[in-house]
Amino acid sequence: MSSTYGEMLRLSIFGQSHGAAIGMTLDGIPAGLPVDFEGLQTFLNRRAPGQNDWSTPRREEDRPEFLSGIVDGYTCGAPIAAIIKNTNTRSGDYSNLKDCPRPGHADYTAQIKYKGYQDPAGGGHFSGRLTAPLCIAGGLCKQWLEQKGIRIGAHIEWLHGLNDTFFDRLNPQINEIPTDFPVLSEYKAQRMKEIIAEARAMGDSVGGTIECAVTGLPAGLGEPMFGGMESRIAQIVYGIPAVKSVEFGIGPSAANIPGSECNDEFCIQNGVVKTKTNNCGGILGGISNGMPLIFSATFKPTPSIARPQQTVNLRTGEITTLEIKGRHDPCIVPRAVPVVEAAAAIAIYDAYLEWKARK
Repeated sequence: MSSTYGEMLRLSIFGQSHGAAIGMTLDGIPAGLPVDFEGLQTFLNRRAPGQNDWSTPRREEDRPEFLSGIVDGYTCGAPIAAIIKNTNTRSGDYSNLKDCPRPGHADYTAQIKYKGYQDPAGGGHFSGRLTAPLCIAGGLCKQWLEQKGIRIGAHIEWLHGLNDTFFDRLNPQINEIPTDFPVLSEYKAQRMKEIIAEARAMGDSVGGTIECAVTGLPAGLGEPMFGGMESRIAQIVYGIPAVKSVEFGIGPSAANIPGSECNDEFCIQNGVVKTKTNNCGGILGGISNGMPLIFSATFKPTPSIARPQQTVNLRTGEITTLEIKGRHDPCIVPRAVPVVEAAAAIAIYDAYLEWKARK
């Protein structure tokens, strides 16, 4: 099913943007794992809307209500189920979308596939609102990985053509990333905020790229061919709305250098096999090699913009002009950083459970 992910664990996401609640179930999690609810809420707050000038004014507390799977602060072996209630919706802003699809959105394709029975309010099941339950699952997996010495961190690598300081691929600066606006360079952070403010003032939006790193990962996770770490991570990251590309290591730059420069030569450090460079992003043959796992995800600009846009009235067949109402992010990239971390954590923990089962 399209809303389900995982091999050893099984994650299902449910709900619609303006429905009564959104939520997730997470099955296959071992019993006895501790859950830090306060730490999870702190993680969810990084994604929550309405907290600053660069996000949508729609305010939602995004406080999860756990229905099963956790007893006295520990997993009990039953499927973990949690919901987040939607408390601040304005469905009337979307009343005309079945007839007049928004450019850049799934309104038209949903209309064709579901023949008008889809929920158009706020994008329904296609909405970025569904990344909140993804972050519940990812926040939990992130905690359990950290207990194994595996840490995940991400930052805004590019925003509308402006780059942040790039990760050192041999020793990514995860500990140096601020949580309020996740950019390593303070100067670049200020300039990016200005770019977002300029886009908002013009009724427009901007996109960008998020760079994510996983450290402390042992060698041997993943499978060749279709079970590779690239495939597993890309599958769930592409489930995040607005992601248009995923790249590992040096990505397409590998096409422009010879093998003598692209190959990561092996060495021994403190008795452990390492590589002198990390162009492959910590993955060889779909399997982790013990180096930091590095990948990037590129997000298109928020398609909901205040400027008038041309569309088609599907009922009458006439060309018309659409002015989008509602509350939207002029740039979703800052709020998407913890979502990318969550997606990576789910993929990594799924592969980790598989790796442990085979040891």
